[in-house]
Amino acid sequence: MRLPVMLRSAATWKIVSLVFGVFLLASPPAQAQGVVKGKHGDWQVRCETPPGAAKEQCALLQSIAAEDRSNINLIVIVLKTADGKNRLLRVIAPLGVLIPSGLGLKIDDTDIGHAGFVRCLPTGCVAEVVMEDKLLDQLKTGKSAVFIIFQTPEEGIGIPLNLTGFTDAFAELP
Repeated sequence: MRLPVMLRSAATWKIVSLVFGVFLLASPPAQAQGVVKGKHGDWQVRCETPPGAAKEQCALLQSIAAEDRSNINLIVIVLKTADGKNRLLRVIAPLGVLIPSGLGLKIDDTDIGHAGFVRCLPTGCVAEVVMEDKLLDQLKTGKSAVFIIFQTPEEGIGIPLNLTGFTDAFAELP
């Protein structure tokens, strides 16, 4: 099973790029851009009005680390596109991940699927999917998730994500 299809149209990428620029993080949320508008469990709601934007744009953020390797971190971002038509799950993984293996996701020990990396930047490699209702419901009702990255074909690294507070944080998104 694969995670839902990634965005591909030029217009959608323009919107995503604008929002991505606002919420691209090179370090843990303490140094993230935007203003913290709320905190629910380990989730932060951060908002910012990008230059030229008509309204404030917000995203949920959580920075997570592998339990056995504190130098392996992911930044998980959940947001609605500026046009409000799509919800995105974006994960920024460290450089050095094995690109062909993609990013795996399990929620409460249920394999959700894999998403491919769409690009690598100086701050990390980005995997992104449009969140369909089923995935959103799984995130809202789940207790924990594990993202899986690979540094070699044989070495999957599971990075736990606490879902406590996700539902309340998501409800805060405009």
